[in-house]
Amino acid sequence: MPLSDHEQRLLEQMERALYAEDPKFASALEGTGLRTRTRRAVYGSAAGFVVGLGLLMGGLFLHQQWVSVGGFVLMLAGAVFGVTAWRRIPRLALVDPRTGAPVAKRRKRGGSLVDRMEQRWQHRQEQQGRGGGF
Repeated sequence: MPLSDHEQRLLEQMERALYAEDPKFASALEGTGLRTRTRRAVYGSAAGFVVGLGLLMGGLFLHQQWVSVGGFVLMLAGAVFGVTAWRRIPRLALVDPRTGAPVAKRRKRGGSLVDRMEQRWQHRQEQQGRGGGF
């Protein structure tokens, strides 16, 4: 269950206060070790993808189908592993530990397409109910 907007604002305020009060402790709690491991996994999977691409092309050049198939499998595994590792990168830090400045968050859209269409439909129904029809 996601946090409400009010709860997220309170959490952000607490995180900023923690960084302002004790930045060393806050950066230790941030999980930089996890980020480093995850980045290494992403870089490793990218390297595996490139090696797989090389094997695929080498197998095609040498007319060795099993080398090409192995390269393709390595490319696929590298891509899947890289994407899953990239999604696991923690994005918890709302404040830069070095400067103490807030980090800009990505703006979320107003929900999925279906949610926006439902909101528009409800808005039209309310407008028609008040006599403000087309």
